[in-house]
Amino acid sequence: MTTLWLSFLFAITILTLTPGFDTALVLRSAAAQGSRRAAATALGVTTGCLAWGVAVGFGLGALLLASEVAYATLKWVGAAYLLYLGLRLLLKKPEAVAEVAVETPAQQGMFACFSRGLLGNMLNPKVGVFYVTFLPQFIPAGASVPLWCFLMALAHMAIGLVWNAVLIGGSHYFSAHLRRPAVQKVMDRLTGVVFIGFAARLALSRH
Repeated sequence: MTTLWLSFLFAITILTLTPGFDTALVLRSAAAQGSRRAAATALGVTTGCLAWGVAVGFGLGALLLASEVAYATLKWVGAAYLLYLGLRLLLKKPEAVAEVAVETPAQQGMFACFSRGLLGNMLNPKVGVFYVTFLPQFIPAGASVPLWCFLMALAHMAIGLVWNAVLIGGSHYFSAHLRRPAVQKVMDRLTGVVFIGFAARLALSRH
């Protein structure tokens, strides 16, 4: 059991450190909106991992693996959401970019940041398929599947929060420069292209 748990922690840590949509989303939030809102975004992303773990533990994740319709539906909804985020950044007017530096909590609430991270994770069926194929490898014979899936997803969430804290902390030192309107404009365009790329990758992925 100890060997399985250590193997899981090693594997999930490596996967967490691998850059992806979640990393881009958190970094963009840190640069544009500050550490508190970036933390809310990171909490949303990692809460999505926990939710997927619970879903897989109770067999809901297996539906994505078995049903082409369920997988395709969630895939296209997720791709559309990522495309929306990307286009929104690409089409943002220069005036809106300049206002980011003085954005108030009322304009961009913590819950909105949390929801963006949560939806970005939950609307990606590849996360569910990954969990349903990855987690069972580390569940001891005869153990409670829901409990172990929950504990492993919780561990993934904790590791993700620590890694995101490192990313947010690192961006803090450059926040004054990153929030300059000219820099923000470039970052929004680049991040928008990245989001659209992830949308295309998800849309073209196979079951």
